[in-house]
Amino acid sequence: MSAEPKVSIHPSPTSLAAAVAARLITRLVDVQSDRGTATVVLTGGSIGTAALQAVVESPAHTAVDWANVHFWWGDERFLRAEDPDRNAVQARTAFLDRVAVDPVKIHEFGSKDEFPDEDAAALDYAEQLAVAAKAERAADEDTVQPDPRLPRFDVLLLGVGPDAHVASLFPEMAGIRTKGETTVGVADAPKPPPQRISLTLEAINTAQEVWLSVSGSDKAGAVGLALAGAGHVQVPAAGARGVRKTLWLIDQDAAQKLPGRLIDHEDEEESVG
Repeated sequence: MSAEPKVSIHPSPTSLAAAVAARLITRLVDVQSDRGTATVVLTGGSIGTAALQAVVESPAHTAVDWANVHFWWGDERFLRAEDPDRNAVQARTAFLDRVAVDPVKIHEFGSKDEFPDEDAAALDYAEQLAVAAKAERAADEDTVQPDPRLPRFDVLLLGVGPDAHVASLFPEMAGIRTKGETTVGVADAPKPPPQRISLTLEAINTAQEVWLSVSGSDKAGAVGLALAGAGHVQVPAAGARGVRKTLWLIDQDAAQKLPGRLIDHEDEEESVG
C-alpha cells in the first residue's frame, strides 16, 4: 500500500528550502514525541543541501533532539571519503557538523578509500541497514518495518533530475529495474561521476513518508511526467511512493507542466502566504 502524491508549490527555491526545513523539523518533533527516536534518509543536490542549511538557520530546530535521530542516505557518489562532491560531505558541512547529532547514528555509504568498487560498497550498506533493522526490532518489538531488512524510515528525502532520476536510479538502467535487493551499485551513471551507490526503489518505497523536492524549469518536464502517471522504468520519480505520505514540494518554475488536479491547494496557500 502506498500513498497517492500530493503537491505543494512554493514561489522560489529559497522559500522551497525553508518549507522543507520547517516540515522536517515538525515531523521529527512529532515522531520523537511518539517513539523517542526518528530516522531520516537524506539526499544531495542543491535543494536538498539548501533545506539542511535552512534547518540549522531555523530557530525551531532546537525543538528536535538531534542526538536521537538516525541519518541514512538515499544514494552516494562512489568517491574518496572527503571528496566535496559526496552527498555526506555536503550534508556535514551544511548541517550535521552544526547540530548536536550522535556520530554513531550517522550512517554514510562507504567510499573508494574502503571498498574496491561500488558493488562492494552497496553490499556493505545493505548489511548496515539489516543490522540496524534487527537492533530496532530488539529495542521495540512494536516498531513497524515494511521490510525486515530495513529500519523504519520516517522521512525519506529525494531530489529529482531533469531526466526524472531519483537517488542514483536512472531511466531505463539496471538500477531502476533491480528487484529483491535494498541497495544497488551503479557503474555507468549518465551524469558524473559514473560510479554510485543507491537504495533501490523497493527500499525507497518502504519509507513512511517520501518527500520529493524539486526546483527549476529544467525539471518541469520530469515533474509533469512523473505526476501524470508515467512508468517508473522510464520516469523513476513516478515510482517513488511513501507508505503513508508522498509529498512533492516544488517551486513555481518546476510546476510549469504540473497536472492541476494534484495540487494541494490548502498547502499551496500556506506556503505562498
